[in-house]
Amino acid sequence: MNTQTRGILCALSGGILWGYSGTIGQYLFANYEISSEWLTTARMICAGVILLAFGLLKHMPIKAVWTDRTAAFRLVLFAVIGLMTVQLTYMKAIYYSNSATATALQYLGQALIMAVTCVQLMRLPTGREWMALVLAVGGVFLLSTRGNLHALALSPLALLWGLGAAVSLMLYTMIPKALIQKYGSIPITGFGMLIGGIALCVLTKSWSFFPKMDTTGWIYVGIIILFGTAAAFTLYLQGVSDVGGVTASLLACSEPVCATLITTVWLKTDLVFSDYIAFAMIIFMSVLLALPRRKNEHEE
Repeated sequence: MNTQTRGILCALSGGILWGYSGTIGQYLFANYEISSEWLTTARMICAGVILLAFGLLKHMPIKAVWTDRTAAFRLVLFAVIGLMTVQLTYMKAIYYSNSATATALQYLGQALIMAVTCVQLMRLPTGREWMALVLAVGGVFLLSTRGNLHALALSPLALLWGLGAAVSLMLYTMIPKALIQKYGSIPITGFGMLIGGIALCVLTKSWSFFPKMDTTGWIYVGIIILFGTAAAFTLYLQGVSDVGGVTASLLACSEPVCATLITTVWLKTDLVFSDYIAFAMIIFMSVLLALPRRKNEHEE
C-alpha cells in the first residue's frame, strides 16, 4: 500500500470512528445511568495513556515538550481549554440532543476558525468563505427551528452545548499548531488527553458517580476509548501526515455523515427532512472551507 492510499484510508477511518463513537455515546446515555462528565473523563485519561504508550513504543521524544516552560504552559492550556472542553461540550450536546445533531453543530467550529483567521489577517472573507458562512447560519437555523420561526426544535441546552462544542473545536484546532509542528502530534495529543481528563475528573469529581453497567455497556465504553478516541486520533493524524491537512479534513467529513446514518438506522432517532438538509449544508460548508484556495483568492 502506497503512502497516498494509506493516508486516504486512515483519515477516512478516523472520521468514521469519531462519528460511530458519538452514536455509541448517545446509546449509553439513553440506556444507562452514565454522566457525560464521567464518560468524557474516562475516554480522555485512557486514550491519553494509550497514545503516550504508543509514542514510547515508537521511541518518540514525548518528554521534550516539558523542557520548555512556554511550551509546557501552552500544552496545559491546550489540554484544558482545547481538548477537555471540546470533548465535554460534544458529549453534553449528544446527551441533550443526538449524535448527528451534536456532530453537525460541532463542525460549525470550522466557520469560526475561518472568521478568526480573517480577523487575524485583517481581510474580508472570500466569495467561497461568505458562502460557507451562509450555509453555517442556515444549517443552525434549520437544526434549531426546523423552519418554524415560532418555536425551537432543539432544547436551549442542546443548542448551547452544541455551539459551545463549535467554539471549543476552534480553540482545540488553533491552540496547538506550533506545539504539534515542533514536538509531534502524538505526544501533544497524548499529554493533552491525559492532563485534560485529570483536570475534568478533579473539577467534576467524576469518581463520585461511577456508573453501574452490564457487560454490554462496558464493551461500548471500551469501544469509545480504544476506537473512537485513541485509534481515531492516531488514524486521522497519520492521514494528515500522509496526504496533508486539506485532504485529511475533507475525508474527515465522513464523521457527520457516519453519525447521521448510524443515528438514523441503529438508534432510530426521529429526524425530519429539514434536519437532513441542515446536515448537508454544514457538511458542504466544511468541504468549502477545506478545499484549497484558488490563486485569485489569495491575498495580495
